[in-house]
Amino acid sequence: MKKQKNYLENIIKTEYAMTNFRKSTFFVFLCFLLLACREKSNIISNENLIFEINNNMQTQLQWALSSKQLVDFNYSDYLITEDGTKYNLFTLRKKGESAISDSIGKGNIYTFTGDTSLNNGKLTKILTVIKYQDFPNMLLTRTSYINNTGETLFIKTLKNNNYEIIGGGDSPGFWSFQGESTSRRRDWILPVDRQFYQRNYMGMNNSDYGGGIPVTCLWRSDQGIAIGHVSMRPELVSLPVEKNSDAENATISMEIVYDDIKTLMSGDTISSLLSFVQLYEGDCFKPLRQYSEFMQKSGIVMPESEPAAFESMWCSWGYERTATFEEILGTLPKVKELGIKWATVDDGYQIAEGDWNLDPKRFPGGDQEMINLVKDMKKDGLKVQLWWAPLAADPGTELLEDNPEILMLSKEGKPYRISWWNSYYISPVAKGTIDQTKELVHRFISEYDFDGLKLDGQHLNAVHPDYSEANHPHDPELSVRELPDFFKQIYEESLKIKPHSVIQNCPCGTCMSFYNMPYCNQVVASDPRNSSQVRTKGYVYKALIPKTAYFGDHVELSDNGNDFASSFGTGAILGTKFTYPKNNPNVRRDYLLTPEKEEVWKKWFSLYDEKMLSTGTYLGGLYDIGFSKPETHVIEKDGRMYYAFYADEWNGEIELKGLEKNREYTVVEYTTDEKISYTTKGEKPVIKPTFKTNYLIEVY
Repeated sequence: MKKQKNYLENIIKTEYAMTNFRKSTFFVFLCFLLLACREKSNIISNENLIFEINNNMQTQLQWALSSKQLVDFNYSDYLITEDGTKYNLFTLRKKGESAISDSIGKGNIYTFTGDTSLNNGKLTKILTVIKYQDFPNMLLTRTSYINNTGETLFIKTLKNNNYEIIGGGDSPGFWSFQGESTSRRRDWILPVDRQFYQRNYMGMNNSDYGGGIPVTCLWRSDQGIAIGHVSMRPELVSLPVEKNSDAENATISMEIVYDDIKTLMSGDTISSLLSFVQLYEGDCFKPLRQYSEFMQKSGIVMPESEPAAFESMWCSWGYERTATFEEILGTLPKVKELGIKWATVDDGYQIAEGDWNLDPKRFPGGDQEMINLVKDMKKDGLKVQLWWAPLAADPGTELLEDNPEILMLSKEGKPYRISWWNSYYISPVAKGTIDQTKELVHRFISEYDFDGLKLDGQHLNAVHPDYSEANHPHDPELSVRELPDFFKQIYEESLKIKPHSVIQNCPCGTCMSFYNMPYCNQVVASDPRNSSQVRTKGYVYKALIPKTAYFGDHVELSDNGNDFASSFGTGAILGTKFTYPKNNPNVRRDYLLTPEKEEVWKKWFSLYDEKMLSTGTYLGGLYDIGFSKPETHVIEKDGRMYYAFYADEWNGEIELKGLEKNREYTVVEYTTDEKISYTTKGEKPVIKPTFKTNYLIEVY
């Protein structure tokens, strides 16, 4: 009896000791038990992502490590005809599976075929799902429809990856990454709460705003979902996000809405784009990083920036279009004194957009005057960049008069306007455009001897379909798909002339097109509306293109015109457009570098040269960019960790994530006039700072 009692006590003790372990593993065990009990071929798992399709061809997504449901069964793929009829009711008839091995890696391809009765025939649906071993928690999908009805169908919308995300009781309900570009210039990372809708159309949303990153991420505090397409070219698709004010759940999807109704003849097939769905824990950093890695494995090559691309910058735009040589050259001694390495000649040197010959009023001596200006600017080692707005041409310019065929036209035969310069779009695929562009690159880089180019304008991000009879009249979307090749030409020609050229792409206020990113070696916050946009845009770029230099734009655009900390702490390049020793009288704004401002500028540019955090490794995903407070960014460089915290006000405890446990660390608040140093250690190293706006520390 005593032995039995001891035996039971041991069981109880063991059960007690295993409680925490069981809590963390019970749901995983339950999931696998359920999988074993179901029909195996209806379920696809990729690490922690569990995808299931039922006999009605509805799909469900689960995260194996969580007991909280994310997506229940719903109609994730369907089509809508011109009269508004939605075809989503299909019966699963056949399944197939085979192994694949290609340039992306090894995996499996699954097909699910079903049909629905329609008139006297059938509409057949084939859902293809691809799993790659090297891309965990991610599946590729494509849906095709075969018209076996004997009649013609008129298709208005193709919808896929349509999911209703179950709310988790958070406040806000969700955070999201949404990669659209519109004249609203909204944040790329934003909360989804109460009433919400954003179309996220990857075509043109305004006359000169469009394109973006074809990915949507939506996450709760515990888990999230990302969807997007993996085409190698820009596509005219939308990735809408919607939430009703009285609903806890939100919906995401990818859709093609045809401007011209798509005619599906009997026997014909229509297919969605190859897309992906991914589940994850944390915020959007990891899914964006994996999307970029997948696209690079597919053949897109992202650049590794030149060391010069990480150097600090000054721009003459503080003097705006009427800047004089005297003003520019008179400012450069102060630029050099502050340790800034680059100077940019901005807008105003040209006759007009499209006519890039030098304005004779400013350059009466012609090209030689620009050559001499560049020589003077480059004294003592300063590098010089030239502003340029390609793809824009003003009405009445010689370029358009001699080459009218390069003008992009709408269906109505009217040119597309670029609002900022009152210019017209010219075709990125027209021979006249390409010839002029190549000639200008050689003039700017070789003849004038500039070290780099600043490509500027919101219109650079995307273009409209071109209905001009002179260019590809049977394929208006050719210009949309081949726009990246235009920037490839500029980038490759520049590097061919000067292998260490720095080519900046600055699509003002837009979410930069993912497909243009391979063809520049410096991206930019691009007219941020506030300091938060400087940081969150950097967060996205660091996820997608971690080896490409990120420029935080002119600090005068940030909060109070002096928030260097938002660029510095996120690993962005510092930049400014101050005027000195006085302002341009033709410019209303005050950009003068006063003695008080100069002390601030000296401090931050000196710190930048000392730390060069822009060349460190950005550690995204340690903190949730939405739900974690305060907002936190982390960079590892030379064996040290650099944490940057941002909040209007903070007084409380912060865990230093990413450190080894139970080691002693020295914490240095290095941006103060008198460096403050203290130590921390423990299972979860913490600090308890009190600050306003920002708090930057070095930990070693």
